[in-house]
Amino acid sequence: MSRIRVLVGTAKGGFILTSDGLRKAWTVEGPHFAGWEIYHMIGSPVAPDRIFASQTSGWFGQVVQRSEDGGKTWEAVGNEFAYASTPGTHQWYDGTPHPWEFARVWHFEPSLSDPDTVFAGVEDAGLFKTTDGGSTWSEIAGLRENETGRRWQPGAGGMCLHTIVLDPTNDERMWVAISAAGVFKTDDAGATWSPANVGLQSNYIPDPDAFVGHCVHRIALHAERPNVLFMQKHWDVMRSDDGAETWHEISGNLPTDFGFVVDTHAHAPETLYVVPITSDAHHFPPNGRLAVYRSRVGGNEWEELGAGLPERDCYVNVLREAMAVDDLDPCGIYFGTTGGQVYVSSDEGDHWSAIVHDLPRVLSIEVQTLP
Repeated sequence: MSRIRVLVGTAKGGFILTSDGLRKAWTVEGPHFAGWEIYHMIGSPVAPDRIFASQTSGWFGQVVQRSEDGGKTWEAVGNEFAYASTPGTHQWYDGTPHPWEFARVWHFEPSLSDPDTVFAGVEDAGLFKTTDGGSTWSEIAGLRENETGRRWQPGAGGMCLHTIVLDPTNDERMWVAISAAGVFKTDDAGATWSPANVGLQSNYIPDPDAFVGHCVHRIALHAERPNVLFMQKHWDVMRSDDGAETWHEISGNLPTDFGFVVDTHAHAPETLYVVPITSDAHHFPPNGRLAVYRSRVGGNEWEELGAGLPERDCYVNVLREAMAVDDLDPCGIYFGTTGGQVYVSSDEGDHWSAIVHDLPRVLSIEVQTLP
């Protein structure tokens, strides 16, 4: 029977949750790097026991940690991120310049085929790559040097490159999402980039239909259909059917279209999941009732999935990295909250149970299926 490993990054360390394929009984290991912010933990899809962790401290800065044995031991690697050119500046809408700064690694995205190749999205928004398992990192400078780069500005969480999506059918193509700049796409392995925000509308910026400046919270695709992408935006759930050339809204009957996460079912390309949050001012579930919403038809028609979740007095948030799915059958869905709960559904979202209740604030969730 397959095993499941859930990698949980929190505000005070990393945790590893393991279970068999039934996903009923769980072992909780950690905290790894107790007291440190672990923004993201992720394993390689081709070398499952190789795990990367982004360890961050306001005192000591950014540290990249790597494990070769599934999290039993760790070593710090590659803590020099080499910019390809001068970091430069960006500016606010009023034209005020601000220097480009390096605060943290928000997200790692391992190659789908090479265990030594990993991409990293950082704050301020930049994209880096290693081809030696994390020992050295260099910037993919074409992104930041895009002609729109000087007009990017931070969202409430900073100017972070938080999502990297690789095309499983084309090594030259990828998408990234930056808060608050939008989505950018490359078809030549990062040499050149173009904004991919046509159809997005944001009434909170000077030009609601601007080419850049949209606060995208998360994007996702299903491996079987890499031209179809889904987005949870700062207001609006969106869909693209042409590789992010254009977007259209699919919020439909959601109780609110504000949220941070979006993910797809492992086996059903038209099935996706979001967690609505009351508003950009109130980061908690509508009416204090925690629920995941599922669409089986690619959006617009949504059903509430709350069995086993708190039905009242729940005022947690689910952050942009804090949802993941496994590839078992039936598909398992996982999410973590700012209250320290990690929930699992082993039946595609119909029923939920808490794996653990009292972790620190959950920043990220990743799932691995192991033999």
